[in-house]
Amino acid sequence: MALTSRDYKLSYIFTSESVSEGHPDKICDQISDAILDECLKQDKQSRVACETLVKNNTVVLAGEISSKAFIDHEKIARDVVKNIGYLDQELGFSYESFEFINLLSQQSADIAKGISNLGSGDQGLMFGYACKETKELMPLPISLAHKLTLKHAEVRRSSDDGLLPDAKSQVSVEYDLNYNPKRIDSIVFSSQHSKDLSLDKLRELIREEIINKSLPIDLLDAETKYLINPAGEFNIGGPVGDSGLTGRKIIVDTYGGMARHGGGCFSGKDPTKVDRSAAYALRQVAKSLVHAGLCSYCEVQSSYAIGVVEPTSIFINTFESEKKPIEEIQAIVDESFNLTPAGIINNLNLLEPIYLKTASYGHFGREDQGFSWEDTKDL
Repeated sequence: MALTSRDYKLSYIFTSESVSEGHPDKICDQISDAILDECLKQDKQSRVACETLVKNNTVVLAGEISSKAFIDHEKIARDVVKNIGYLDQELGFSYESFEFINLLSQQSADIAKGISNLGSGDQGLMFGYACKETKELMPLPISLAHKLTLKHAEVRRSSDDGLLPDAKSQVSVEYDLNYNPKRIDSIVFSSQHSKDLSLDKLRELIREEIINKSLPIDLLDAETKYLINPAGEFNIGGPVGDSGLTGRKIIVDTYGGMARHGGGCFSGKDPTKVDRSAAYALRQVAKSLVHAGLCSYCEVQSSYAIGVVEPTSIFINTFESEKKPIEEIQAIVDESFNLTPAGIINNLNLLEPIYLKTASYGHFGREDQGFSWEDTKDL
């Protein structure tokens, strides 16, 4: 008799990661979104596509902005880096000492013309996702990974133990074959730290003050593996240890790899760019469907063409968890959600300066931040 997958194992493991606000890529996301916020504060019609690059002690801005706003780009960048916690010039990167290069230019006239009627700002495909695994209807691995990096920031800011801004977490969750989380199989956490904090003390600090105070104890057991700074000392971090670039953490920003991704990043883009705004709208669609009990898992895809108002396609996948026929669920979505760029912007109030808050610890599932796309609709 042929063997089935159940003969080999009765579970599988899925892993997601998060990074701290001091990670080089996240420094860039925050600078780009802080500039977007300032543009929108002064001019709601700003068109922004702002990219940031950091390496060593240099910050570079590039991209296209059309706005009536007067922006002190350098001050915004320095304020962001200061607020993250890069204060010490001896680290090789600090808010006071970095070299600033500004390569921003005006938005292309062709692109501006294409979206003058609030058609899509670009072509592309986007996904939204929700599932029953957590109260915020997010996949459990990415939810737990974010809890660790958020706790890292809290501990770092409230003490002088020697934690530094750059950090990464990774959580592997074991599921049964019915897709139910069973336990945490392994935890990886790496934090930049001062030379005054020994590796042993660092590992104890992270285990006791971050991991044990962030993760549900009922998912931890004697077999859970803890890998804390597994490569050893981590004194050289931030842009000195690695370059950073806006939009490079798109899986951290979304669903930790549990759902598909269209490929476009979010940070630094105003909401006429459907890479960002449609992904937010589709999160609300998927979350509303799961919250309403119409399905337990939901992934929604839409696609757009530049300058065209209506989506070119909408696809709903419930992974066979639907409680009504897919055709009925599709009809509910068509009736309840306006997925044109103008409809998304108006319904989710996306012309407000809300974006810096999204640039660390994920754009989804953060119900404490007041993001409009986390509000479910009554269906």
